[in-house]
Amino acid sequence: MARRNRSFGRKPGDTQSGLWWQAGDMNDMSYIQYYNKLTELSVSMFEWVNLPDSMDARYLELALFYDGHAVVFKDEVMGMLGLRCMMTGNWDVYKVPEQRRAFAANGYTNELNPDNSVIVWNNFLRTNSLLDVQLFATRLANIDRTIDVNTRAQKTPVLIQCDESQRLTLRNLYAMYDGNTPFIFGDKSLNRDSMKALRTDAPFLGEDLYQLKTRIWNEAMTYLGISAVNVVKKERLLSDEVTRNEGGMIASRYSRLEMRRQACRQINAMFGTDIWCNYRQDFRTAADEPIDDDTLGGVNTSDNMGNPNRDAGGAKDGEVHD
Repeated sequence: MARRNRSFGRKPGDTQSGLWWQAGDMNDMSYIQYYNKLTELSVSMFEWVNLPDSMDARYLELALFYDGHAVVFKDEVMGMLGLRCMMTGNWDVYKVPEQRRAFAANGYTNELNPDNSVIVWNNFLRTNSLLDVQLFATRLANIDRTIDVNTRAQKTPVLIQCDESQRLTLRNLYAMYDGNTPFIFGDKSLNRDSMKALRTDAPFLGEDLYQLKTRIWNEAMTYLGISAVNVVKKERLLSDEVTRNEGGMIASRYSRLEMRRQACRQINAMFGTDIWCNYRQDFRTAADEPIDDDTLGGVNTSDNMGNPNRDAGGAKDGEVHD
């Protein structure tokens, strides 16, 4: 798994404070959380049908995710395999490599050519999905951390000014305050006249930031081809609005799904198999019958999903259900 380089600037002069390192760890954890979420969604969205027992769909999808390509061939001992590969030879007129080397983590290699193997491409551009997932994970993590900082500022909107001799004392007092200690005690040596608290009065931006995060998350879902309402609005959405927003999601599926199916046709023709690839079904697709109610929310859709012909309340087209 890719781990982002720590690039949080130079370490502050105050080497005894752990707050800077704690913030760095939180930055890393936020990024890794979104990276893992999006990676898992990306590699689990396709369903490979009739794969031989010797092939691992998960490994095949991981190879496509990280490398943008994989190779399927028949090993004389192990049977059909789908592995990572390197392009090692010349290109044909369609820029398909004429020599390719399959390899595995245990040191296995196999020199292959177009007569005994088929390359599976991740999309029409023949690129991986790693870059897009990293970009979305970075943006989402940055917003999450901004929300954390802004929320924290509502609890401690102060700057503390003090003498250098009292810095350690005030750091310990702040640690107790930040840790929700109900009582903080100070001895007689604590000089209250030499310290000053300056309020920052940071405005609360959590709601706006959360809506921005939702938009970016929905953009990531649209890129992956996963159903998401890519609109943030206070009113409930009409079913026509939902259908229009699903257009981008469905279009995002075509490139990756078609390249996998193209490889399936080539594999079946070469090896006499019956392999196929489908997009895993989520809650509904544009090909499904439309749900009879005109909104998402406001009605009990569980019965309507089970019976699309059931009336959701007798409302006319375009009306919003309450």
